[in-house]
Amino acid sequence: MTLSRPVARKQIHTREITCKGYEREDGQWDIEAEMTDTKTYSFENTDRGIIASGEPIHQMQVRLTVNENLEVTDAEAVTIQGPFNICGNITDSYKQLIGLKVGPGWKKSIFSRLGQTKGCTHLSDLLLGSMPVIVFQTIRAARDNRHGKNDPAKKPAIMDTCHAMASDSVVTKKLWPDFFTGTETAPKP
Repeated sequence: MTLSRPVARKQIHTREITCKGYEREDGQWDIEAEMTDTKTYSFENTDRGIIASGEPIHQMQVRLTVNENLEVTDAEAVTIQGPFNICGNITDSYKQLIGLKVGPGWKKSIFSRLGQTKGCTHLSDLLLGSMPVIVFQTIRAARDNRHGKNDPAKKPAIMDTCHAMASDSVVTKKLWPDFFTGTETAPKP
């Protein structure tokens, strides 16, 4: 199923976000995200002159290096293109992520260190939205391969993180019947 057919329209703006997770030879993980914004029309800019249709207004990258405990051991941010010459001046502030743990409190920590004028809205958006998910998507499978599957007597960490993974969902009923909390009787394995 796709979105319904829209009324006649013309495209104005595109934001592309690409995220990649890598397992490093030293046992840590690099999680990288790149965000690019373009317009379908050319316009004047005070610092760059004319920004042509299709030319990036924003093109920014972030890399987090994370250990097995989901702690950030290194962080790097770059602004390849920004609307203003000073946009890239804030990227060194992203080193403040070193020592943080991706998990509960992550968003609050990002806001306190890099919110408003202490960071770049677009770089921080990557850290708040896409990157934590990619950390888990990358590390979970690799950790399982290193250490074996999760303890079957322990509630899966992914449970209750979304609608499909709710403890009372049909997915939980099928995958983890011992943890199913719905009203129907869970099938026996």
